[in-house]
Amino acid sequence: MSTEKVVKFAQELLLEDDPQTISPALISERIDEFLVSFPRYRDSYDRSTAIAELVRRFSVWIGSDKTIQSDVGHVAWLDSDRKNDWRYWRRYSEMLEGRMSWTAVDALDKSTDTILGLLEDPRRGGPWDRRGLVVGHVQSGKTGSYTGLICKAADAGYKIIIVLAGLHNNLRSQTQMRLDEGFLGYETHPVAADTRAIGVGLIDKDPAIRPNYVTNRTDKGDFNATRAASLGISPEQRPWLFVVKKNKTVLNRLLRWIHDHVADAQEKETGRKIVTHLPLLLIDDEADHASVDTGEQLYDDDGIPDEEHQPTAINSAVRRILHAFTRSAYVGYTATPFANIFIHEQNETKLEGPDLFPSSFIVNLAAPSSYVGPAQVFGLLSPEGRTTGLPLYREVDDHASEDGKSGWMPHSHKNGHYPGEMPQSLQEAIDSFFLTIATRKLRGQGDDHASMLVHVTRFTSVQKAVHGQVEEYVKALKQRLTRRVGHEKSEAQMRRLWETDFIPTSAIAREDFPIFGDIPDLPEFSEVLEVLPDVIADTDVRMINGTAKDALDYADQGGKGLKVIAIGGDKLSRGLTLEGLCTSYFLRTSKMYDTLMQMGRWFGYRPGYIDLCRLYTTKELTEWFGHIADASEELREEFDLMAASGSTPREFGLKVQSHPVLMVTSRLKMRSAKSLMLSFSGQVVETISLFSDRDTLQRNYEAARRLVARLGAGEDDPVRERGLSGQTWKGRLWENVTSDEVIAFLTDYRTHPDAYKVNSRLLAEFVTAMNGNGELIDWTVAIVGGGQGQADEIVPGLNVDMLVRRSNQTGRYAIGRLLSPRDEALDLSEPAWNAALAATRDAWQADAARLKSREAPSQPSGPAIRRIRGEGGQGVAGNPKRALLLLYLLDPAEARSDMAGLPPVVAFGISFPASKSGVKVEYKVNNVAWNLEYGGAD
Repeated sequence: MSTEKVVKFAQELLLEDDPQTISPALISERIDEFLVSFPRYRDSYDRSTAIAELVRRFSVWIGSDKTIQSDVGHVAWLDSDRKNDWRYWRRYSEMLEGRMSWTAVDALDKSTDTILGLLEDPRRGGPWDRRGLVVGHVQSGKTGSYTGLICKAADAGYKIIIVLAGLHNNLRSQTQMRLDEGFLGYETHPVAADTRAIGVGLIDKDPAIRPNYVTNRTDKGDFNATRAASLGISPEQRPWLFVVKKNKTVLNRLLRWIHDHVADAQEKETGRKIVTHLPLLLIDDEADHASVDTGEQLYDDDGIPDEEHQPTAINSAVRRILHAFTRSAYVGYTATPFANIFIHEQNETKLEGPDLFPSSFIVNLAAPSSYVGPAQVFGLLSPEGRTTGLPLYREVDDHASEDGKSGWMPHSHKNGHYPGEMPQSLQEAIDSFFLTIATRKLRGQGDDHASMLVHVTRFTSVQKAVHGQVEEYVKALKQRLTRRVGHEKSEAQMRRLWETDFIPTSAIAREDFPIFGDIPDLPEFSEVLEVLPDVIADTDVRMINGTAKDALDYADQGGKGLKVIAIGGDKLSRGLTLEGLCTSYFLRTSKMYDTLMQMGRWFGYRPGYIDLCRLYTTKELTEWFGHIADASEELREEFDLMAASGSTPREFGLKVQSHPVLMVTSRLKMRSAKSLMLSFSGQVVETISLFSDRDTLQRNYEAARRLVARLGAGEDDPVRERGLSGQTWKGRLWENVTSDEVIAFLTDYRTHPDAYKVNSRLLAEFVTAMNGNGELIDWTVAIVGGGQGQADEIVPGLNVDMLVRRSNQTGRYAIGRLLSPRDEALDLSEPAWNAALAATRDAWQADAARLKSREAPSQPSGPAIRRIRGEGGQGVAGNPKRALLLLYLLDPAEARSDMAGLPPVVAFGISFPASKSGVKVEYKVNNVAWNLEYGGAD
């Protein structure tokens, strides 16, 4: 606590300094200044930890949020005068300043102001109804955002605040505890006399502003009608907080109570009971999960449908609760830009009212530079493959036999499976976790929480067996190191892991990722070895079974961090935060989408120990997470462009409903629909999953050769003016090519079935359909060379230097990005290129979570290129008749050793212009084989 106080007050002194001059030396001076006035802290704080924390805080930068909104029926109301006497927010921000940088708190203040301002003034007469969505990055602090929003909403005059928190007790309880600390200011228990002040309640203790609660933090603390029936609510009272599960019974119980005890009027037309005197704020955490009427069905561990968790029932109950208030605001929070809240719109009904579509606004939150997300771990696609990520991923391949049918944890194991001997990779992961805790202790983080997650099966019986194995391994390790009997092998194993893994990884993290500049030096292994026995003795091995107890333990440690290895499965509900998560061990479970979402909890903030974190998982899962990360980035880019051009949520929703990204996500998250209606307008498609067999490669090569031969002479090595210089391409370009030529090529070419977003037959159908609308009839075609591979004479007189794209994957030939924005702009005139660059800069935002540079872009982005080509901008006319087909030859000899001697690999990309025509084509989702292999997702 002393160190926290020193950090908090030294931070306030440093705010007076020029940010460019803040250094460890200046921080040290400001700490000394504080200690002159408060000498009692001099002997009880850790100076090096305080300096390291302040260095971290003052090196953090945060990008700007982006918003798409509709002001229909909205009256602007929030200004600085209104905020003068806001005590809930003031005490929450003061609490945060002790834990976060001032920059982060200031960014949260601005962000929550934006969101609150998009809602209605709670003092405004009704009726009014605002519905919005906040899209954050995975594990990036969404709870902190909606806690801040709740504080400000209560300050402004919202009286009923309902938070929908997950499907299981553990997440509901964890959310309740976070709001106890950040909003209520006291611990909630069934008996009011048991409460004690915590968090914000220690800052402003005035009972006059103490909010009321109905739900509490215990396992059975969800909404209880018996207690609620005795509560009388009136507008003069302080705000009421309800934290409830997304459960049909609970929500219907809450709805009945609202009708019976809160409603003060009846609707004349229907006789429906309504609330006119109290404004409602409803926060929907993980809004893409269970709240939306997708027609999906949840199943229990034995495959039995669970009526309680029927999404249609939950969707209906949420809408009826909102509909019961004449003045209501709904704010969904999610980390999934392609959330099915966009995909499945429901019509308005008399009983439920409007659907949950965010018709009022969508806010895209930026993350601070200290955030570690998919882009930092896996990188993002680029023409050179994936950009380098932090070197924290370790491949697991010893958990099952090569065909996946036998071994410790086979892919399709059943309930009751008993795993054999624990694999070496899991033993290494556990050893790695202990080395991490020991190092963190030596770095001054010994009192912080530290968690390891083992997620290898969805069956409780199998989890129990794994729990037994892990517990036995930890127990044996503890005995050997503590008693110094038979310890030599274990110590040698630990030393080897330290020297071959920890030392080089920490060095790379410090050198190549200066954005995480708070990484201290590693201690000597002898120091680590000395504290290992105590670290292991303090570690518990637990099963996570979905009860509130899972979350409670973190809060009940009394200042001493919990050290835990958590064995979990599907009951590790989405959104449950495992505090101080350092090491994760993931295998593919039968429900792959859920597994990927579980992997998402690995992301977040790891101050001072990011170099020690490890993610042990299969190559397959990292590849799929890469697909999801790329899909997210694609939609965020689209969002930025639409925000800059003043689009509405409806327009963005319509765009997403037919976005080709769904060709990826629909394979992962099975829906009841067996086909999707897709549009490729304004999109780019590229072949990055390719065949590696001779016959198919020859077929595709012949398709390209015939096209090039038919087109004949063209512009060789084209040059285009770009800004202050010219850009040159090696190869040949043809203009004014008819769509028939492109359709013929697409019909002849065979795309790989794993190329989820590129299906040549579907693309040919789309071009044909657009031709019927008078669009996509005039093509630019180019074959792009200039690679480092061998030259290939595809037709007499045209030699193409093949590109080098290496792949270490057996089977299909998988590469990173094929196109670059530079290539995509090949058909643009200089004015059009300049207009696309201007549009890119207008939409640009620095966002550390997306590996965006803090420098404004110097090249136009793909979405801007396609927008300008089709719709025009800044004095440039658009032409949706024009599109671009790019052909590439990849050198098979440089691709993989077993591909030498094969025909050149033909890859292609198509850049479609933006269009308002609305033409779509049907994409049939082949779910049968997928379901047999992976199972459907929840």
